[in-house]
Amino acid sequence: MALMITEECINCGACEPECPNTAIYEGGKNWTLFGETYAPLHDSLYYIVPDKCTECVGFHEEPQCAAVCPVDCCVADPNFPETQEELLAKKDSLEADKK
Repeated sequence: MALMITEECINCGACEPECPNTAIYEGGKNWTLFGETYAPLHDSLYYIVPDKCTECVGFHEEPQCAAVCPVDCCVADPNFPETQEELLAKKDSLEADKK
């Protein structure tokens, strides 16, 4: 499943550069996917776009945002359950879009 950033976020920004899928955005900033731009999912806190999050599957052994978060606020989002295979397919789709 995709990860989410909880209200405990201190806006340190440590997570954003660690994401291999650029799924993490600063609060209030628009996000993009497949050439389209969308409104922010959160206005004041960093947020993770579920359609871009693969839990770092295919890149790392563990989600890098969670590994670097000093307050442990990068957690699994129960609203987006996905299998390992679905996460790998999402990764492949996102990688194809980068080419």
